[in-house]
Amino acid sequence: MDLSGYAELAVRLANATGDEEEAGSEDGHNISTLDVLRSLLTALRFPDTRVTRRDLDAMLALRVEYREIFSAAASGNGSEAVERLNALLIQHPVHPQIFSHDDEPWHLHLTQGGSVADRYAAGSAMGLATLITQLGLNRLGVCGAPSCQGVFIDTSTNRSRRYCSDRCASRANVTAFRGRRRSGTPDVLPTAAG
Repeated sequence: MDLSGYAELAVRLANATGDEEEAGSEDGHNISTLDVLRSLLTALRFPDTRVTRRDLDAMLALRVEYREIFSAAASGNGSEAVERLNALLIQHPVHPQIFSHDDEPWHLHLTQGGSVADRYAAGSAMGLATLITQLGLNRLGVCGAPSCQGVFIDTSTNRSRRYCSDRCASRANVTAFRGRRRSGTPDVLPTAAG
């Protein structure tokens, strides 16, 4: 079962805002309306259009939990991050079933029971749990750009990601460049020999 899409849902929810006036992080979405939540789910290949206001409220509450999990992991508090994630797994149990369709081999899917929010809460918690157990807690990060609090999953080979998006990385690089220029530090490009 590939749960990477569900782990990505956890990231998107954590980066989402529920306020119509807020813009959210660079990769975030405003999920203050049912239509925007439907669009988010469809963009992540979860085309369930039967979300209700109750589902929306539950997803907004879930985003707070995911932000706390990412923040705890990024600050080195793995115990808190895992404790919070385990609580979500208990609150939203996963019910897998074996399926075969579209000429694919047998594989696992999550059952379609419960509300939309329950299914996606269970799936995103399980996706994040699988990612943590396979790659480690240090793969969860909070953007290093001072003006952004977006979260991300670091999938780089050397675990070096510091920003939630290319845009935040570019802004941070430009800010650092301007700071060096103001301080008079020369910008020396490395040579092939050096």
